[in-house]
Amino acid sequence: MEIIRNDDGTLTVPVEPDRQAVEAAAESGETLTATTMTLHPGEGGYDEALSEWDLQQHDGQAAVSTASGREAAMHVIHEVAADPDIDIADAVEELDDPDASAEALRHVLVGGVHSVEDFAAEVADHEGGDVLPPHEVTKIIGEVLAEIDS
Repeated sequence: MEIIRNDDGTLTVPVEPDRQAVEAAAESGETLTATTMTLHPGEGGYDEALSEWDLQQHDGQAAVSTASGREAAMHVIHEVAADPDIDIADAVEELDDPDASAEALRHVLVGGVHSVEDFAAEVADHEGGDVLPPHEVTKIIGEVLAEIDS
């Protein structure tokens, strides 16, 4: 079962049954069906699930970040964060090299929570403004990646 990114930024992730449930089902002859749960930005496990979702979208290929891609990625994240009414498609359209920006953003996600925190601080230093909370940056990254990939 794959991770699904919903339009509202939530992720529907598969949940593996615990060992006790598997053993109990085996003893009773029952078959366990796959279950899922929905994760919201900022919830435990969301960053990891978003990184896994992104890897699914790119056949498991690792992200490679370039300086120019990272700089453009910082700019688009700042733009989206500064204007909640901005059309993500318009912000992405302004990118000179959307693929390089996407790779930079994927690289941030793969690094986990500390990478997202560092990126948020870097965005604030580079673009100005306050440092965004990691869950907000992660949500915006997901939205931008979804738009680039569409």
